[in-house]
This record gives sequence, C-alpha cells and structure tokens, in this order.
Amino acid sequence: MWSAGIHPPEFIRDMLQLPNLGHENKLKSQGYTLIAGIDEAGRGALAGPVVAGAVILPHPANLPWFELVRDSKELNSRKRESLFDLINKEAVAVGIGIVAPKVIDSINILKATKLAMMQAIEKLSEQPNFLLIDRLSLSQCPIPQEGITRGDKTCLSIACASIMAKVTRDHIMKEFDQIYPDYGFAQHKGYGTVMHISCLQKLGPSPIHRLYFAPVRNIIMGQRSGTSNPVHSIPLSLPF
Repeated sequence: MWSAGIHPPEFIRDMLQLPNLGHENKLKSQGYTLIAGIDEAGRGALAGPVVAGAVILPHPANLPWFELVRDSKELNSRKRESLFDLINKEAVAVGIGIVAPKVIDSINILKATKLAMMQAIEKLSEQPNFLLIDRLSLSQCPIPQEGITRGDKTCLSIACASIMAKVTRDHIMKEFDQIYPDYGFAQHKGYGTVMHISCLQKLGPSPIHRLYFAPVRNIIMGQRSGTSNPVHSIPLSLPF
C-alpha cells in the first residue's frame, strides 16, 4: 500500500502523460488477455516503405525498461535501438508489416498504412484478442479494437510498436542508402528535408520515391518539361 503523498510509478507516468499501461490494465480487467499495440512509421515520408509494428507486452509485468519507453520520435537512435532489442526479447509477440512505395502509389498512403498494420497483426506469433491502434481503426479486421489519439505518447503497447516500426524502417532506409548513395537516405530516412529536396531536384526521383506525393510529382512534371534528370532505373531486387 502506498502511503499518502507517495504514488506508484505507473500513477506518476499516467499523470505526466508518459506511455503507461492504463489502457491495457483496463482491458485486462474486462477479460482481454492478449492486447496488441499498433503504430506505423514513414507515413509522411517522400521515399521508402510505410512500416507498421504490432506488440503484445507481457502481463502482469513491470519490467525496468518500461520507464524508458517513449514515442519513437522522442528518442534518439541509440535509445531506440536499445529498446528495440529489449522489446524483441521480452514481448509476448512482435509483428512487422511493410508496404512498398509502388503499392503506396497505387492505393494511397492511408490504405497502405492500414495494409501494413494488418500485415503486422497477421505476423504476430500469438493472436491478439484486442487491438490498441494509434489514431486509426481497421474496419477490415474482426478483432475488437480502439483507436487512441496520441496513443504513441500515452499507451505503452503503442509506444513500443512505434519503436519497432521506426527502427525497422530506419534499417531499411540505410540499406537503400547503399543502393542509391547520392540521395542521403541514411540521414533523412526519406523525409522531406532540405537536403532531400535538393537531391531530388538534382537527380530526379529514384525507384523508391512515392511518385504521387506532391514534391516528387512536381519534380516529375519538371522532367517532362525537360528541366530535370531522368528517373533512375529500378533495381532487380529491393531489401525487403
């Protein structure tokens, strides 16, 4: 029992709006046993895949590294990599879904994001009986679910999924950097930085660029008017 004025760590994390097990504990009290947090990485990038992670955390558990978990965007690469390894080792199940740029162009980024999430769920070694999803809902999925606004900042399972998705995607973009070294993919990971836009203007789109995203599409239009370099040829194999 905690004495007056002294609060348990989970209560403090909840008050500070840090990722915590509040949603998971509520669902556990309702009889759900395997709860998967789901999030994506790369939805707003101009190049590369969209990647989704699904994570089922152990329960009951109060692992020391839980206190280190944040939304992946709030962590540096060293901390993300460390947590990535811990989650892989100690989670009940982890699933990753990857949807390539050509598919994103063909079905749009929202549908591609949901497709990656469905893939991540299917690749879990344990079938979840409830889903906690950052912002989105998966109407095509029969599993009970809840979309949580800012879920990656408040829900521990979703924050863990965001780390798994982000680190996986960063690794993919580093591999693409070896194939297309002139674009700086290892640095900006495909997002629309000044450096990336400058490379696009000089080189034109690569095969992993999302051709229907406005900055890329505008450069293609410039190519058609004869003001830019031709699009690069597509390699025989991609690293995913």
